[in-house]
Amino acid sequence: MNSKNHEHKGSEIENVSKSRKLGKNGLGVSTMGYGCMGLSFPNAPSKDESIKLIRSAFEEGITFFDTAQAYGENEVLVGEALEPMRKDVVIATKFGFKEGKTMLGMDSNPESIRATAEASLKRLKTDYIDLFYQHRVDPNVPIEEVAGTVKDLIQEGKVKHFGLCEANTETIRKAHAVLPVTALQSEYSMFYREPEKEIIPTLEELGIGLVPFSPLGKGFLTGTINANTEFDKTDGRTMSPRFSKENREANQDLVNLVVAMAKEKNATPAQIALAWLLAKKPFIVPIPGTSKLHRLQENIGSTGISLSDDELNTINEKLATIKISGDRYPKNIQKKIGK
Repeated sequence: MNSKNHEHKGSEIENVSKSRKLGKNGLGVSTMGYGCMGLSFPNAPSKDESIKLIRSAFEEGITFFDTAQAYGENEVLVGEALEPMRKDVVIATKFGFKEGKTMLGMDSNPESIRATAEASLKRLKTDYIDLFYQHRVDPNVPIEEVAGTVKDLIQEGKVKHFGLCEANTETIRKAHAVLPVTALQSEYSMFYREPEKEIIPTLEELGIGLVPFSPLGKGFLTGTINANTEFDKTDGRTMSPRFSKENREANQDLVNLVVAMAKEKNATPAQIALAWLLAKKPFIVPIPGTSKLHRLQENIGSTGISLSDDELNTINEKLATIKISGDRYPKNIQKKIGK
């Protein structure tokens, strides 16, 4: 590595490892996190390669790692990878599906939350969970009861912070009144901007962080997907209405916008999409996932890209004219996982 590259690399690590705060209790995390879910999907790298990738993320300045009970053996992988640097990282995991299986539906009964916490602690090889999210809101268990159970786990030292996923503003307020919510994890990107209407103003008012998953629109904002892209049959996007051939064609204007801005800024489309999120609010910490080291480094590079107010306004004005076609999930899945 020549000295110029080395300097550039050093500045990237410095940018990503700058702390952003989630929640009023000030949970400090790196500017960007790493969503580990994909490392337990079909066609994922081997276990050894995945561990190496997670540790590379840490070496590159990422200190915030996201997993869940529902991601198969993902917690085991994350636990093993991060064991040597456990004190220097923030691990987020999730509870709320029956037996940890999404297709069995929600289960946030207090005894289930406790059992999940104990099992997650073992799998993660740790004695505390930094951020414990309810994976989806359970319509059968009052959110106050859920918050109360996590509050007990915090008092016992097993959990440090409480989070929610894809909850609406009413649920967020009810939970927050029982136990301060540190972060809300929801899909948010140029490709899905629904949270801008009510969610983000509510989070700002209450002092809650936002952790966007799928910040690159499940790959759509990388500029590598178009109407002619053929997905492998194991690819989850084949089930998403938003990724039908017709909708990919209809949504091409969004890709064109990101690609054009990337050229202007001498960056990649993915970096522009992530830089846009980071510029929106100081309490937003995206968690892009990837199974490739060069993509990880590309994502981290976005933390060094500054968008001026003028550039942000230009992007937002153009986004306002683009209508996104297609739902996120097919209807049968929508019912099972909630929002």
